Amino acid sequence: TARRQLHRLMLWILSSFDPTVVGLMTMVLVSQWELSCCGMTLNSVPLRRVPHKIQKAGAGLGSRTHHRQRRSWVWNQFFVLEEYTGDDPLYVGKLHSDVDKGEGKVKYVLSGEGASSIFTIDENTGDIHAIKRLDREEQAYYTLRAQAVDHDTSRPVEPESEFVIKVQDINDNEPKFLDGPYNARVPEMSPVGTSVVQVVATDADDPTYGNSARVIYSILEGQPYFSVDPKTGVVRTALPNMDREARDQYLLVIQAKDMVGQMGGLSGTTSVTVTLSDVNDNPPRFSRKSYQFSVPESLPVASVVARIKALDSDVGPNAEMEYRIIDGDGLGMFRVLVDKDTQEGLITLQKALDFETKAGYSLRIEASNKNIDPRFLSQGSFSDTASVRLIVENVDEAPVFSSPVSKMVVSEAAKVGTVIGTVSANDPDATNSPIRYSIDRNTDLERFFNIEATTGVISTAKPLDREVNAIHNITILAIESRESTQVGKGSAIITVMDINDNAPVFAIEYETILCENAIPGQVIETISAVDKDEPPSGHRFVFSLTAEAAGNMNFTLRDNKDNTASILTKRGGFQRRKQSMYRLPVLIRDSGSPVLSSTNTLSIRVCECDSNGDRQSCGTEAFMLSAGLSTGALIAILACILTLLVLVLLIVTMRRRKKEPLILDEDRDVRENIVRYDDEGGGEEDTEAFDMVALRNLNVVRDNKARRDVTPEVTALYTPRPPPYKAATNNGIFREFIWDRLKEADVDPSAPPYDSLQTYAFEGSGSVAESLSSLESLSTDSEHNYDYLSDWGPRFRKLADLYGQSDSSNIFAS
Repeated sequence: TARRQLHRLMLWILSSFDPTVVGLMTMVLVSQWELSCCGMTLNSVPLRRVPHKIQKAGAGLGSRTHHRQRRSWVWNQFFVLEEYTGDDPLYVGKLHSDVDKGEGKVKYVLSGEGASSIFTIDENTGDIHAIKRLDREEQAYYTLRAQAVDHDTSRPVEPESEFVIKVQDINDNEPKFLDGPYNARVPEMSPVGTSVVQVVATDADDPTYGNSARVIYSILEGQPYFSVDPKTGVVRTALPNMDREARDQYLLVIQAKDMVGQMGGLSGTTSVTVTLSDVNDNPPRFSRKSYQFSVPESLPVASVVARIKALDSDVGPNAEMEYRIIDGDGLGMFRVLVDKDTQEGLITLQKALDFETKAGYSLRIEASNKNIDPRFLSQGSFSDTASVRLIVENVDEAPVFSSPVSKMVVSEAAKVGTVIGTVSANDPDATNSPIRYSIDRNTDLERFFNIEATTGVISTAKPLDREVNAIHNITILAIESRESTQVGKGSAIITVMDINDNAPVFAIEYETILCENAIPGQVIETISAVDKDEPPSGHRFVFSLTAEAAGNMNFTLRDNKDNTASILTKRGGFQRRKQSMYRLPVLIRDSGSPVLSSTNTLSIRVCECDSNGDRQSCGTEAFMLSAGLSTGALIAILACILTLLVLVLLIVTMRRRKKEPLILDEDRDVRENIVRYDDEGGGEEDTEAFDMVALRNLNVVRDNKARRDVTPEVTALYTPRPPPYKAATNNGIFREFIWDRLKEADVDPSAPPYDSLQTYAFEGSGSVAESLSSLESLSTDSEHNYDYLSDWGPRFRKLADLYGQSDSSNIFAS
């Protein structure tokens, strides 16, 4: 009774503390009791209704005696610590049945999750042990079934019941930041306490048991700039006026520690990179208050004259600039644009500069931020100004036309030399150099026009034809007389005015069909006309038959007064057998001045038509069929003609094959065959076989045309001696024959691509050509004098020694 009162008092005291602590203490207290139900006793096992039973027992303490009540099995759970590191099996609890009297007749059986593999039971005593190391994070509880059976017969002595073994947590897992490391941005100049980012750490331990999973956050690195909420993990700014331009990035280290941060708890860390984003807290400023630039007066309009830039420490949209001219004498001459990439102010030219008119301009330019943050207007104006001086430089300018484009008209009937108009240009420089004019012939390729060089008068150089080219666009060049590199360009657009110089003609080539069954007065064709001319009032054509055709008995013409005319039949009964084609001359006149006309012939073909006027057959083929020739006969005639053509082609082919040159025959190629003749001739004295005079043509002047297959001759260094003989008077026919054959070989495309060199060297006392040796020139009686070789320098000294007159006797003597 005293123990029960003590336990009741302790429970009452603990009821005011944390429920988790009360539950733990309750399990400890109840584990000292031995409770039984339905004849089974559980040692060290709290039942589901234990707290209620204890309270009931305590309430009745001192007033009545506690009696055990038998009721059905009500199983609760066992508890076992995780991560047990002992060598012996871990004791979990004990099962006991009232039937078991200690005589060894009852056997305890365990089944379910982990039975035998993790949990074992002593079949005699009912003690349960864990034989393996358990991890609550892998499996938090195990459901098993217990039964008491007869040891001999294995028949149940108690009904089977289910119970749970719960793995009791210990603090074996440190907090982890699953989403780390973190990256966050916060605007610069943010007030203290501005939220930056929230970090979250998770602990795998049991959150319902003790403080193993209760995490507290703290900041290890990053103070004093930032702080972290211990419970929520929200990172906030801790200092005001953090300036991105001074420092734009911070690295924080956040710690999460379980056991509510107490000593012995486990911890984990993560990093948080905080980047300060830009705000427009810095105004633009020019690095200088005045700028000066030089600008050549020849700079084209819309060109960039100068670049200026206001500096801004901000970035992105906060550094975007706007520039404008607020004062100065160049408001109409210049304007300022913004370079989107560099945020520079581009001063551009609006009008052409002229040094002779104005030599300089002054501008006052303002730069301001495009996107202004009103929170920082109290710091001052977000704009700045600077002065810009532009000095115009004098350059030698090209001549300038008084009118860049001159429009002129000329009649296409204008004669050559007719003046069309005048262009004028002047030198804008102070020197006022004289100007010379010319036409860019790339714009007047056919040279229709001329221009007077000094006056700029343009005139016609050729007859003009409006129908060929109605508008001429030519470029006129104005060149300074003193400096030809200075060239100005202008355009002259010359429109050629039309005159009536083209007669009207048929609009198309008509093919008129006349049916044999046509009736008198039937319209067989409607004709129209075209005229290359373009009169201002439009075309008006008059159609009629020529005087020769006006009285014909077959056809007549009716002018429709709308630039068309109708051709009508005068009679009927046309027959193509008698006449298959009629030609009707039509006279067409225009309304121009002077009136022009032309005679056009309309061909009218007679055909056989059906009752609807549709053509059936026309021409010679119909006549032949009517004459009695059948289709089969016509096919036979065509086959005979085709056969004759094939025979002719075969004959021609055979003849061409017979005429092929033998030199093209691969088996008879003279380059690959050597023919030996073992008979001995008469030598050089034998001149009776053929006349060699024709080959010794030394006095004939040949054509300068070089052969394509012969290497040109090289001129000798010495003067060739004249031939010691005269050509025979009767060799002209042979000479002409040889040269004719030579020319034919030069132009013959089928000639072989190799050369044939024939050498004739007749030498000896019996030769008509006498000796051809050059050694004869060294004799004392030679008619040549080579003393001039001594004057040619040291390179020809050897030749001078060999051929000189003074040493000739010594040479032969040696």
